[in-house]
Amino acid sequence: MSILDSLRPTSDLRVLVTAGASGVGAAIACAFNEVGARVHVCDIDRSALDRLNAEAPNITGSMADVAVATDVDRVFDDVEGTLGGLDVLVNNAGIPGPAGGIDSIDRHAWERTVAVNLNSHYYFARRAVPLLKRSRATPSLIAMASPAGHPGDAVRVAHASTTWAIIGLVKSLAIELRPLGIRVNGILQQQPSNAAFRRQVDMDEVAGLALFLCSPAARNVTAQVITIADNGECLRP
Repeated sequence: MSILDSLRPTSDLRVLVTAGASGVGAAIACAFNEVGARVHVCDIDRSALDRLNAEAPNITGSMADVAVATDVDRVFDDVEGTLGGLDVLVNNAGIPGPAGGIDSIDRHAWERTVAVNLNSHYYFARRAVPLLKRSRATPSLIAMASPAGHPGDAVRVAHASTTWAIIGLVKSLAIELRPLGIRVNGILQQQPSNAAFRRQVDMDEVAGLALFLCSPAARNVTAQVITIADNGECLRP
């Protein structure tokens, strides 16, 4: 295999992308589809699922709220029915959460942020790992979050807290799953829906990094959390 060939994922990977019907999730799903993977997405937005299906009929989809465990179970019923197994999980779901001081944040808004941004990663990883263990490819789990919370955020403490939790989840799962041959990495990528960021990172950059992390060239890359940001602003200490 040439170096250039090693930078592409092998064909026929079975891929699940959460919140994959629009935005960065759809860019990742379409990128995997273009390199010959069999892709399934889930999303809470039916109209977005319909648009993606019209644009990329090969990509199958399920409507689901990623924060609801029973919805996640139904997604995996669909995954096993359509893909017959799983080689790659991309946990992409996330919301900005409430803004304001800690004493002004509504409890329900806090709990919803934690449910979508953190609990969903647990729900999907819990169901995905048994399938990844049976993968004959080099199985991979990618956790997505936003760099906004990485240095801390005075007005979005719920969002920042879940970002740090995802980093801990990536590091811990990478240690747990490495003996099983399952690699776990994270991508901190700007979320265009977050008004705190005025620039938009090219979604193709994020999709390209996801492809690389599932390629033969990255077969020894695990426990890494990679930040994609413009001009280093999201990397400020």
